[in-house]
Amino acid sequence: MRSKAVRRFLYGMLLVIAASAMAGCANSKSAFTGAEGKIKVTATIGMITDIVRNVGGDKVEAIGLMKSGVDPHLYKATKGDIDKLTEADIVFYNGLHLEGKMASILEKQSEKKATVAVSRNIDKSVLRGMDDGSTEYDPHIWFDVRNWMAATETVRDELIKQDAANANAYRSNAETYLKKLRELHEETKTKIAQIPEKSRVLVTAHDAFGYFGAAYGIKVTGLQGISTASEAGLKDVSKLRDFLVDNKIKAVFVESSVPKKTIQAVVDGAKEKGHEVKIGGELFSDAMGEEGTVEGTYIGMVRHNVDIIVNALK
Repeated sequence: MRSKAVRRFLYGMLLVIAASAMAGCANSKSAFTGAEGKIKVTATIGMITDIVRNVGGDKVEAIGLMKSGVDPHLYKATKGDIDKLTEADIVFYNGLHLEGKMASILEKQSEKKATVAVSRNIDKSVLRGMDDGSTEYDPHIWFDVRNWMAATETVRDELIKQDAANANAYRSNAETYLKKLRELHEETKTKIAQIPEKSRVLVTAHDAFGYFGAAYGIKVTGLQGISTASEAGLKDVSKLRDFLVDNKIKAVFVESSVPKKTIQAVVDGAKEKGHEVKIGGELFSDAMGEEGTVEGTYIGMVRHNVDIIVNALK
């Protein structure tokens, strides 16, 4: 009798466990809509997500981890992010330590599925070194539009590799987008050339615009270094203040993903020395604008930045 009671108890417990598991499955919500036939893609930053959506078109469902105003240098993955990475068929990321705190997660993902650095086919000779003495490279490659064209080709090739049945669609979409990028590159050169040469000095919150400066002929300096992992100190503020005063720089720029208080301290310091400096506007550096806006696309972001810079310095 006792053994029967034990069996009934154990059977009941198994039913409870099974029911709980089924309830858990029913209540869990996928990061993706599960649209039939679509390749599921997760990208880290908005600029990469935008490439995937342009090249993938209606064959791909793309999700980005980092939203507008988020600093990828300091970003830590959430539980929801892990789900998005796990459920994806392909993961795209920068590949030059931009997503530093996510490196180990991306490395683990690469053991299970296609986890692709969009920078992998960019010629090392065009990459900028870091300012910390390391052998790493500046990850802000998207500010030279030609680099972003190479990133687009990498996304195209990987989508074709993973979904050969839709290869023609990916090639066609990529060529359309590459044409727009080629036009953007030429447009940017033309607009920056409108700034008098002596005024082509771009001062920003951190050194994210090095590729932009080299590609389009404008001197760039930042309050913080290439990474925002370490905050600017009093010495950095004083050095940049003196640079503004000595070179009679009239405008500096804040960034959407970097706190504005330190660059404001530079402006205030210059004023105390008798030199007026204005905030020329807010630039998008490590993150794009809000999704659904013009600035929430890569092309819209670049145009916004260029127009803000030209209007302030011209």
